[in-house]
Amino acid sequence: MTGAGALNTLAFAPFTLWWLPFFTLALLVVMLGHVSHWRQAALAGFCYGLGWFGVGISWVHVSIDQFGGLPLIASLGLMALLVAYLALFPALAAALSYRLDNRRRLAGYVSPLLFAASWVGAEWLRSFLLTGFPWLSLGYSQSAAGLADYAPLIGETGITFILAASAAALARLYQPGPTMLRVAPAVLAALVIASSPLLQTVKGWQYSDRNARLVMVQGNIKQELRWQPEQEWPTMLKYLDLTRPHFSSADIVIWPEAAIPQLEPLAEAFLDNLNKAAFYNDAALITGILDYNLKTEQAWNNLIVLGKDTAQASAGHYFYGHANRFSKHHLLPIGEFVPFENWLRALAPIFDLPMSSFTRGSYVQPNLLANDYQLLSAICFEIAFPRQIRANFTADTDFILTVSNDAWFGDSIGPHQHLQIARMRAKEFGKPVLRATNNGITATINADGSIRQRLPQFAEAVLLDTVPLSSGRTWYSRFGDWPLAVCCLFLLALAGFRLRR
Repeated sequence: MTGAGALNTLAFAPFTLWWLPFFTLALLVVMLGHVSHWRQAALAGFCYGLGWFGVGISWVHVSIDQFGGLPLIASLGLMALLVAYLALFPALAAALSYRLDNRRRLAGYVSPLLFAASWVGAEWLRSFLLTGFPWLSLGYSQSAAGLADYAPLIGETGITFILAASAAALARLYQPGPTMLRVAPAVLAALVIASSPLLQTVKGWQYSDRNARLVMVQGNIKQELRWQPEQEWPTMLKYLDLTRPHFSSADIVIWPEAAIPQLEPLAEAFLDNLNKAAFYNDAALITGILDYNLKTEQAWNNLIVLGKDTAQASAGHYFYGHANRFSKHHLLPIGEFVPFENWLRALAPIFDLPMSSFTRGSYVQPNLLANDYQLLSAICFEIAFPRQIRANFTADTDFILTVSNDAWFGDSIGPHQHLQIARMRAKEFGKPVLRATNNGITATINADGSIRQRLPQFAEAVLLDTVPLSSGRTWYSRFGDWPLAVCCLFLLALAGFRLRR
């Protein structure tokens, strides 16, 4: 099972073998039909998860090893704990589906629908327990092929349900029972998969006659230099120098997460000049910056808008503390907040990283307003939380903006997976996604999830693009995961009732 889970890594970017999870998950379901106790089912799911996450999020070890200040054995141990924790969720899904489907498991197989409901329920728990880490959810493997066209209707979560049910239906072919009962679920699953391209006509949105001229700057600042005091002005001037030749050709200029390394109260002189420069060029500039309140001793990971908030603005609208900003809500454990910090910070350098004690922003915040365009914002891995995106989505949203600093993860598969997640958000909400990063992968993404332009990794570069806007609303942006949640709860409740009888 561990090997089957490890193969899942090839289903995600940069490999994108989208068909692979149907078979690896089917192997797990076949195994569930041959065990004799729910504990054995849980063990099979746990082993599957060890391979799935042990290889799939191996990029996390790059940041722990290179920037955590831990000995190799300690960093490997910490990584093992993370992988073991994440493997508990497929273990839960396997055990739950085995335990609840009493009648069918006695016949040697598990119901495809009940397995899918159990799987989605476990993934939902993974998305919010301990602040949540929904990375590598199997639906993301379908971002550009396979079940991709279901995204505007049922989102990545719904795609995961179809994928899990289809895998269980495929497993049914190799399990006991009359031929018709074994073949019919697989045929139905094949029809569902084959129908995906036909859904393009009901996606709910269309391109409008509006567009925006975008400039996104990738500074490629090395991670070990980002918070060195002597590097503050060189970093800010680098971003300004890269931007200056393109200011006049932009409606919006975007700098990545914490592109300005000075705290906002200390950078007011630079920000004032940047505000005026953006205004004089009829542009808005969005940048990441850290804010710190000296009185309350609170810090925030922010995005702020400088220059023109509206096209009719008579002056640059920025001043310290203005409301046209976004504060990160989903903080990264250890990196941005430390649970039980009074005890953990003294244990090892990884628990005392610079800038690792932030205050959480509100779950729902206004879209940023930049030169009359409205941008729904997500900082770093917040883009992996579709329910947060939907909670902040409005009828006036023009773009989804995500900024990040993936320099933590070196030349690994992590940034590629990050971009793949952003593509799924575009498809779900029918809005173009702008992804600005420090060292890649910076890209513009169409409302249909296709990549318009992207910058190479590990290079100082500027991306210029005129991005078409879209109008209309997808089914998923209106109703989210609620229809699927009701369906899953009904299936699990019905199975529980039948088990009691």
